[in-house]
Amino acid sequence: MERKKAWVWFKGGLNGGSWISGFMASEHEDGGLIIEKPDFITCRVPHWRVSFEAPNDDHSEPKIPPNPTWKYN
Repeated sequence: MERKKAWVWFKGGLNGGSWISGFMASEHEDGGLIIEKPDFITCRVPHWRVSFEAPNDDHSEPKIPPNPTWKYN
């Protein structure tokens, strides 16, 4: 998969979580997606945290699986 513009879901504090724009994402051979942004540390996250379409509401959370993995090592 080529790098694509992406929005990433971050769990929040008092105001709940939100979608953050400005990322580029691409598939990783071990599963999940690599997310990159100049002011962010590149890491690998599960697919459920990434959207390739702008969300209608920045605070509407994705379908979060039970006992979710938020980031891969």
